[in-house]
Amino acid sequence: MKKLRKVVIVGGGTSGWLAANHIGKRLLGSDIEVCLIESPNIPTIGVGEGTVPMMVSTLQSFGISEQTFITQCDATFKQSIKFINWLDKHHHGEHNYYHHLFEYPFPNNQDVTQTWLSDTTTASFAETVSFQHMLCEHGVGPKAITQAQYTGHASYAYHLNALKFAQLLKDNATSRFNVKLLKTNVTAVKCNDEGYISELQTDDSGQVSGDFFVDCSGFSSILHRQALGVKSVDVSDQLPIDKAITAQVPTSADDAIPPYTLATAHQAGWIWDIALTTRRGTGFVYASDYLTKEQAYTKFERYLGQPLSGLKVREIDMKAGFAERAWHKNCVALGLAQGFVEPLEATSILLTDFSAKLLAENLPVQHHALALAAKKYNEIVDYAWRRVVDFIQLHYYLSDRQDSAFWRAMKSTDSMSVVLKERLALWQYQVPKKSDFNSKYEVFELENYLYILYGMHFKPCAHLVAKPEHKELIAMLTSYGEQLLKQLPKHRALLNNIAQHGLQKI
Repeated sequence: MKKLRKVVIVGGGTSGWLAANHIGKRLLGSDIEVCLIESPNIPTIGVGEGTVPMMVSTLQSFGISEQTFITQCDATFKQSIKFINWLDKHHHGEHNYYHHLFEYPFPNNQDVTQTWLSDTTTASFAETVSFQHMLCEHGVGPKAITQAQYTGHASYAYHLNALKFAQLLKDNATSRFNVKLLKTNVTAVKCNDEGYISELQTDDSGQVSGDFFVDCSGFSSILHRQALGVKSVDVSDQLPIDKAITAQVPTSADDAIPPYTLATAHQAGWIWDIALTTRRGTGFVYASDYLTKEQAYTKFERYLGQPLSGLKVREIDMKAGFAERAWHKNCVALGLAQGFVEPLEATSILLTDFSAKLLAENLPVQHHALALAAKKYNEIVDYAWRRVVDFIQLHYYLSDRQDSAFWRAMKSTDSMSVVLKERLALWQYQVPKKSDFNSKYEVFELENYLYILYGMHFKPCAHLVAKPEHKELIAMLTSYGEQLLKQLPKHRALLNNIAQHGLQKI
């Protein structure tokens, strides 16, 4: 039986080097070589600067210290996404907002949702179920300098410099997991009679053969789409946003750093705003069917309070969709080569990390098992993508904004999946619960949905039962948050302390 001897990854950047670490770690000590081909002159997109809490366990598994990661990648802590103006300003205020926190919304493992829903107070869902709301609104970090790496008082993810992160991952993969780096350009792809990729032609390194290939070549997808002809599932009818203008805004050393991503809605999309230690990464995303480029530039400059002419600006065309088969023959597509949806919930790096880890866990060493492994992998990845699309669409559908054609169009259920329609119909009559999410490959689960549903004032018609003990628990939660505010440093102060003194290793 033919064994796998060599895995070739095409493309660097975050997706390529995440794949290299996951696969390199899995195959370390085996006789299977892992090689990554990185172009010396093709720049990476490098705009995805937000992560989700899954990244904490990923970095730990790679053996990367949190202190090294934070200092080398200009990283900051991310405890939430703060959604601003996603609701009608006439009903909810000029600068209405809600938080999608990372802390589990079940204090002491108690589901207090019904108690909150039956209450007539004005406290939001997030500030009722988690002390983390208080930490975010007061601008403090999720941990103390004395706490060990990758631990804290609250769950967190990171904001990061994507280019520096890719370099850190590269250094780790090559030194720790023996991944070989080849700096060259792929000029042609050769397939055998059965349609499997057999070798790659490069511009200055000759032919590179392999048994298994991972396409991390971005939107161009030179292996998966161009060579193998794998088509994409177009979901632009569900998610019509197709343009982005990005800008890096320098900040001073004493500027406050919000411990969350800002996602501010506008008339035809939204704006991301991510604070690193030395700059803000911002992006104006919009649907070109509803807004011209000139209008987008004007609105973006108004948001930033300065002209874009003095900043590093990029324009990005994007189309929401994902590969019909992420794994075809002896090739798996990852990152932008696998698919893309707008980065509203840090979905790009999340799905890349998820898919790369899944590949590493399921990559067979025998060639004859590829088809069976591919079938299982594709079912999981396809399901994950479809539920991610549902979750992003939910943000728009729940909005009560009626001030533009874009927001009115996003209320349509014509393009909505059957799964999301049925869930929303069910949740009209009962509070969402764990059993509504019966796959472990949901990616976004009950807690994520609760923060969005009730942050956007989705109210069920169900009979609600408030429990007195829950009110006591909520009061205790508030008291705990007030104690933490006295103990924890402001976000920038925490980062400065980490840079100066480091973190506990144990």
